[in-house]
Amino acid sequence: MALTTLGIANYRSLRELTVALGPLNLVTGPNGAGKSNLYRALRLLADVARGRLIGSLAAEGGLPSTLWAGPERPSASMRRGDHPVQGTQRRDVVSLRLGFATNDFGYAIDCGLPMLDDSAFGLDPVIKRECVWAGPTLRPSAMLVDRRGAAVRLRGPQGFVHLPGGLQTFDSVIDAAIDPVAAPELARLRDRIRDWRFYDHFRCDRDAPARQTRIGTRTPVLSNDGADLAAAIQTIREIGDVDAFNAAIDDAFAGARVTIDVRDGRFAIRFQQPGLLRPLAVDELSDGTLRHLLWVTALLSPRPPELLVLNEPETSLHPDLLPALGRLISQASQRSQIIVVTHASRLAASLDSVIDLQRIALDKSQGQTIATASMPLDSPWEWPAR
Repeated sequence: MALTTLGIANYRSLRELTVALGPLNLVTGPNGAGKSNLYRALRLLADVARGRLIGSLAAEGGLPSTLWAGPERPSASMRRGDHPVQGTQRRDVVSLRLGFATNDFGYAIDCGLPMLDDSAFGLDPVIKRECVWAGPTLRPSAMLVDRRGAAVRLRGPQGFVHLPGGLQTFDSVIDAAIDPVAAPELARLRDRIRDWRFYDHFRCDRDAPARQTRIGTRTPVLSNDGADLAAAIQTIREIGDVDAFNAAIDDAFAGARVTIDVRDGRFAIRFQQPGLLRPLAVDELSDGTLRHLLWVTALLSPRPPELLVLNEPETSLHPDLLPALGRLISQASQRSQIIVVTHASRLAASLDSVIDLQRIALDKSQGQTIATASMPLDSPWEWPAR
């Protein structure tokens, strides 16, 4: 269920951004262009399926802090720079919209501000509209789940039926406990989104979780902070592609090999390099070496996700390591759809030879993120109206 289209509206600098996605996607652009906002918007979409959307927005300062801060409809003279940007009279409702499409399903969610009431949670956004449809394009005939406010309609064999009692305004239809027999598409969609995996800035300092010796358990998926690195490596060695792992280490550090020392159930990394009389412990590794080891382990997971999103994987890596990282990402894209957000031109260049590479170049104009280069959409994208 690879994503073919990603839509974001009114999230920070992403006033209206719709881009096509392929098997391997490279998001580039100058500082401040909105690359991190695209990454965070994807994480918000994943949080919907985990029931964490409202909490995640609150952690960012609440819905008002995450909304597009520019004018609703800048005039032509503002866009040309002839006149300073200034506020205009609001005509549209406050709306943060996120959505995506695949060849099988489409999904969109529209969050707004609550009506004034007596609740102490007056800053919590509410879900105004939420839709799931069959196929890549939103059409009335393709609608499977249609939610307006608290009211939810599910398409059944005899047409739409209403969900008894509806939903709370902060509950998503994806995360709600809706009968999977009545709405099997929701259960499938929820499981697929929960499988998405995000990696962002592994810590490599002296006290980093990856440098600590821990009791190991089978770990087919490396944690976001890399705390279970040693156990994840051992899991690859036992049930994963150990030849690919060893080759990736040798590609980056010629002649090096990684082993796991197990004592009383505690797992410790040993890094052997040519010319050294003893292997190095994990606390002796440089930040760059440890970070590359984390990327190798994440990308060669024995349980590859459907979508893998990497945010600035080049951080703390020597430029000479970036071609090896690029080859590793290219290899992993044969098993997972991958989105890479990067500043590094050398990493981008190392992926240029990938046949299915989709470049998404972002820039900023009048405070708004725009895509200056991207693949045309295969199918039209429309937001469901409130």
